[in-house]
Amino acid sequence: MGIINAFDNTSEEILKPSYLSPKVRGFPETVVVTFKQKIIDIATALYGKNIISEMHAGITIPIYSLDYNDKNMAIYLTWLGGPASVGLLEEIIAKGAKKIVFFGSCGTLDKSLAAGHLIVPTSAYRDEGTSYHYAPASDYIEVKTAARLAEILTEMDIPFICGKTWTTDAFYRETRNKMEQRKKDGCITVEMECASIMAASQYRGIELYQYLYAEDNLDSDLWDSRTMGKVPQSANEQYLRIALEIASRV
Repeated sequence: MGIINAFDNTSEEILKPSYLSPKVRGFPETVVVTFKQKIIDIATALYGKNIISEMHAGITIPIYSLDYNDKNMAIYLTWLGGPASVGLLEEIIAKGAKKIVFFGSCGTLDKSLAAGHLIVPTSAYRDEGTSYHYAPASDYIEVKTAARLAEILTEMDIPFICGKTWTTDAFYRETRNKMEQRKKDGCITVEMECASIMAASQYRGIELYQYLYAEDNLDSDLWDSRTMGKVPQSANEQYLRIALEIASRV
């Protein structure tokens, strides 16, 4: 049968997210999600360690509440990859989240895209498995919130570029032939979650916004790590503030 036939919208889930993650009274409707512990540390240093709930995925993942621009919201650290990020996304939705902002790094498929530059994904190539359980098979998942996110970043006077992204769950199998094909299709970045989280959020009827920032580069004779693992504290704080500002406007 294979993964392309995995989508089933004719019967119910056996294990529902609400069984393990019941609704939390007064839970913030807007949630910010990061992939970096350093950014959580910045957020809690700036806004306090107000833990309002938690999730469990081998370790305990605290969910923090904070106020930004007179809006109450939550923030938590997610895991890399489609399956893990969607599993936690399902639980945060079950708790009461309705609008979610993801942000994280990506690799570039265009060496002219400078490290640190912001990207708004417009569609995601489905080179992973999770999205096929949330949407019928297709090459790409459309990012339905991209236009609104682009409007917000324009209002904020933040430089960015829009484009297709390549979502893969096997980053050590990003072969040169596959990269060249994705570039030919128009992809400008590669990452591990966009197709998965977009398919899941759309299936659940939740608004999910995602921006990426460029780190390593695949568009050269040899892989170039560039700023991977070397992003300064000031840049991490800037990425957080951008996400919080987006969350305050959606």
